Amino acid sequence: MSALAGRRIVLGVTGGIAAYKAVEVCRRLVDAGAHVIPVLSSGAQRFVGETTFSTLASEPVVRSLWDIGVDEPVPGRHTSPIPHTRLGQTADLILVCPATARLIGTYAAGISSDLLTATLIATTAPVVICPAMHTEMWDHPAVQENLATLQRRGVRVVPPSEGRLAGGDHGRGRLAEPSTILDVVHGVLTPPSLAGVRVLVTAGGTREPIDPVRFIGNRSSGKQGHALADEAAARGADVHLVTTVDRAAAAGVRCTRVDTAQEMHDVVLGELGATDVVVMAAAVADFRPVGVADDKIKKDAGVPTVRLEPTPDILAAIGQRRRGDQVVVGFAAETSSVREHARSKLERKGADLIVANDVAAPSVGFEHDTNQVVVLVRDPAAETGVREVEVPLQSKRAVAAAVLDVVETLRNDRRVPPTR
Repeated sequence: MSALAGRRIVLGVTGGIAAYKAVEVCRRLVDAGAHVIPVLSSGAQRFVGETTFSTLASEPVVRSLWDIGVDEPVPGRHTSPIPHTRLGQTADLILVCPATARLIGTYAAGISSDLLTATLIATTAPVVICPAMHTEMWDHPAVQENLATLQRRGVRVVPPSEGRLAGGDHGRGRLAEPSTILDVVHGVLTPPSLAGVRVLVTAGGTREPIDPVRFIGNRSSGKQGHALADEAAARGADVHLVTTVDRAAAAGVRCTRVDTAQEMHDVVLGELGATDVVVMAAAVADFRPVGVADDKIKKDAGVPTVRLEPTPDILAAIGQRRRGDQVVVGFAAETSSVREHARSKLERKGADLIVANDVAAPSVGFEHDTNQVVVLVRDPAAETGVREVEVPLQSKRAVAAAVLDVVETLRNDRRVPPTR
């Protein structure tokens, strides 16, 4: 289950131009299963619309300490006379996105000047703030001292990036990307259940060159593999991601970029001895050209003949060389008879589990942000020797969480001493 599923997150939005990005953060939190309560400062309402957040979030926007408890309450608003206390006590996490210099200074000084700062002071829940401001403000000693104060108190700061700022300026102070912010929130709310575990994940589709500009490949985007790496990192694992795609990974994930099946084979087998869990989520090409042309093949030379040969079978090689205490996860992207093909692959490759999906189904597989899979687990206690875990259509991050839940269960079962 995703770490965000059912978690109550107060999303505080303050008055900066980056407030528009908080809309996307809100949407992603809700998509991940979180219960989001938006709190907009008076400044934020000058940049973004209340209706937008009320529509996307789980509850209507709360704007002020004085919105509720009046003789004629606004329909749909909260009825607690002490909203900051209610929000602070019931939140699993408070996220401020963006956090202006004013909010940072007020919070660091312990001043409850509005609903959001009062809620921050009235909570014991984890707090994540995402600063966004012009470079000169970000660099000011007072801002940096206030941030240091908050960090000493346990507040998690998502540092801004460098890029285009308001007014056409360029520099440090740009709000972190929504995906980065979500990774941090995931990490804060995810128990470190894989702390000390070494996890190797492969992602993306390999490219087998025909000539310097053409290749044999597939449609894999690498999203599911990267989601698995990010989720493992959030659970405290030491993650090595071997990927074919230029996609950002969560902080702390060690990345190795490869192109071909042979390159991936060499990296993975070279790391196998120092790995506890191997997740082969990459779509590895089954065949490659026997020879690669030195120059681009010209059309006027006629239709070329491309002879193929098998690529190295990485999953099978892992199955032959693995230690008994390692957990090996394979993937099967199918277009028909999904369970039958996956069961066959589980037996042939020596894996502990196979994650199978029907990539021809709507919203499943290549390029999509969602996935639906069935996990086939080798289980001697099952009648057929294989146990199945159905994972319904949901975000690829949630699917990654479900797969790693199975991996953790398998690792825990192996630690149980045999019955005498």
